[in-house]
Amino acid sequence: MRIGLLGGSFNPAHHGHRRITLDAMRALDLDEVWWLVSPGNPLKDGASDMAPFAARFASAERMARRAPIRASAIEQELHTRYTLDTVRKIQRRYPGHEFIWLMGEDNLEQFHRWRRWRDIARAIPIAVIGRPGYNAAAHATPALGWFRRFQRRPGQAKNWTMWSLPAFVLLRFRPDPTSATGLRARDPDWFRHMGRNVP
Repeated sequence: MRIGLLGGSFNPAHHGHRRITLDAMRALDLDEVWWLVSPGNPLKDGASDMAPFAARFASAERMARRAPIRASAIEQELHTRYTLDTVRKIQRRYPGHEFIWLMGEDNLEQFHRWRRWRDIARAIPIAVIGRPGYNAAAHATPALGWFRRFQRRPGQAKNWTMWSLPAFVLLRFRPDPTSATGLRARDPDWFRHMGRNVP
């Protein structure tokens, strides 16, 4: 199995998440993408608008319906807080699968703030998905200064299982303006409509 891992708060999950996921699946020839719903993002600790985990997980499940996308609570199950720990434990648990990390260009902008970010890049190939408005800032980031020499061309994206690490590819698709921030601004109490527990 060729599986993409997309981590995030999913606060809430929305059509933009689904669309970039399906686009990435085609570009990378993936069998599935797992949405890793974070119990708590260390870079967003104390965020006043962070909905309860159960509501965020339920929104991810709902948005993933009828697609080869799985909403996953594995970080909660594994008690991992940082991406590197999550990746390593998933790789050990599923040795027969090939994994690639998916992240938006907005995350590339702050990737150098992630714990042991160079080790993440050495542990798993990375596909960065372009997002409107983030290009200039992302390309000025300290992480990309180090990472740029490991960049692969989009035409090589389907061959990611054969890349030597570190390696990343920047994928650009038709932009989707949907944002979780905008959805929360329109409906701050969105999570009260979910009303279910994590299975």
